[in-house]
Amino acid sequence: MSDEQHDSVWPPPGLDFSKPTIARAYDALLGGKDNFEADRALADYACKHIPGLKESAIENRKVLVRGVRFLAGEAGISQFLDLGSGLPTVQNTHEVAQSVNPDARVVYVDIDPMVLTHGRALLAKDPNTAVFTADVRDPEYILNHPDVRRMIDFSRPAAIMLVGMLHYLSPDVVDRVVGAYRDALAPGSYLFMTSLVDTGLPAQQKLARITRENLGEGWARTPEEIERQFGDFELVEPGVVYTALWRPDEPVDPDNLSPGEQLGMAGIGRKKA
Repeated sequence: MSDEQHDSVWPPPGLDFSKPTIARAYDALLGGKDNFEADRALADYACKHIPGLKESAIENRKVLVRGVRFLAGEAGISQFLDLGSGLPTVQNTHEVAQSVNPDARVVYVDIDPMVLTHGRALLAKDPNTAVFTADVRDPEYILNHPDVRRMIDFSRPAAIMLVGMLHYLSPDVVDRVVGAYRDALAPGSYLFMTSLVDTGLPAQQKLARITRENLGEGWARTPEEIERQFGDFELVEPGVVYTALWRPDEPVDPDNLSPGEQLGMAGIGRKKA
């Protein structure tokens, strides 16, 4: 099936209305409209059991914006590979990056076929962006995909993003997968990750269990485990911290974080020469 034929089919091939997906459940948490009853039911169920879950989803989106702004501005990065990008919403990666550098190029990748359908419609008139469907756990396929090869020059500094995706990589694959993406980057490149964290709060592991039971994947990792996925990359200040504390636009009291602000952590690492 050609891309044009693919775009004309509704529902897209592989779309199952009866089962929730990561991208659509996250869209539901953010108050978006590109989700189905199963996604909303999961989001509502999780919110009833996890205080501050919606706030946490919003914080994850906010740190994406701050991180991309840093990468496109202070770090001077002009090419981005956004893995597990989710459904388009406000202040998407390409919009943030191109607001700093109009020539910034962004490739979005997600396993959900709805992301492809909505993404292509959004990006139709933007030659510096692309989107395709793939499994983040298959780095060889993604890194060699024609859109990635066309848009991103891995001999120069680039940014690979696993924002809100690290906790969906199971313990048996996470080292291989993240390591492959680190290895693909040239010196001076950056890895940007956020993850559900385990600092001993019951809600963190409870959310991981709910996610795993309903979406098949979901692991809360300690700050040390998250940091280990950066390998020998040099962490950008302030390191791996709660998302609300990663270069916030407004002052945040680290001793007075809400429950939702304690569900996830973020970090950006730079590959040394």
